[in-house]
Amino acid sequence: MNLILKTFDIPLVQVGIGLVIFYIGLKMFAGGMKAVGNVEHLEWFVSNPYWMFLGGIVCTLLWQSSSLSTTAIIAMVASGFLPLPSAIAAVLGANIGTTGTIWLAGLFVSNGFPTGTTLQIALVHTGANLLMGLGILPWVNYIARFMGKL
Repeated sequence: MNLILKTFDIPLVQVGIGLVIFYIGLKMFAGGMKAVGNVEHLEWFVSNPYWMFLGGIVCTLLWQSSSLSTTAIIAMVASGFLPLPSAIAAVLGANIGTTGTIWLAGLFVSNGFPTGTTLQIALVHTGANLLMGLGILPWVNYIARFMGKL
C-alpha cells in the first residue's frame, strides 16, 4: 500500500493522471451538451451572436479554459442547439475571456493590481484579443454563410 501511495508522488504520474481525468471530463461534458437538444427558453440568447459573444467571455472567465468553452460550443453546434453565427461569436468571446488568466497571474505576481511589465503584457494581450474580437463580430453572419458553402 505504501508503494502505491509513493507512486502518486512522482510528478510524471501526477501529470498523466491529471490529463486522463481532464480528457474524461471533456468527453463527459461534450456528451452532456449533445444531449441538451433544443431548449426553447434559451432561444433568445443562443440566436443572438452578441449575447453569445458576452457568454463566451463570461464562461471562459469563470472556468479559465477556452478549450473547455470551445468544446462546449462545438458540442452545441453538433447537436443543432447553437447556430453557426452564434458559435463563431462565442469562440471570439472565449478568446477574450482567456485573457483573464494573465490578469490573475499579474495579481499574484504583483501582490495586487499588475504593475510594470506585467501590466503591459496584460494590456497588450487583452487589447489585441478585444480588437480582433470586436473587429470580426459584426461579420459573423457572413463568415458563417461562407463556411456553410465549403
